[in-house]
Amino acid sequence: MEPNQKYHDLVNEVKKNIKEISIDETKAKLDKKEKIVLIDTREESEWNEKRIDGAIYLGKGIIEREIELTVPNQKTQIVLYCAGGFRSALSAENLQRMGYSNVYSMIGGIKEWEEKGFSINKISL
Repeated sequence: MEPNQKYHDLVNEVKKNIKEISIDETKAKLDKKEKIVLIDTREESEWNEKRIDGAIYLGKGIIEREIELTVPNQKTQIVLYCAGGFRSALSAENLQRMGYSNVYSMIGGIKEWEEKGFSINKISL
């Protein structure tokens, strides 16, 4: 068994209970200027390196505590992303449990977003 197999099993189980959205669907929504809140759930150090334009930061460790202050309307369309779609899936499940009904985890995360050549805001330190 791989050292992180239980983590992958957990994520796969969670993905059965959440909504996911593709990178192309997310990009189309942003291009159409649809009202969505794009949230980066990665670690703060990852956020400080690069991010998707227009995203806000609510890392996996703080999102449950801060979501009601940041997005008070539980019907708001929210797209979560991380590096590859695992942490955002876990966060999506928790937001659903908190009553948020329009939450999506972006499949492939920022890695695939960047691989597709979509705009990334790289922070120079």
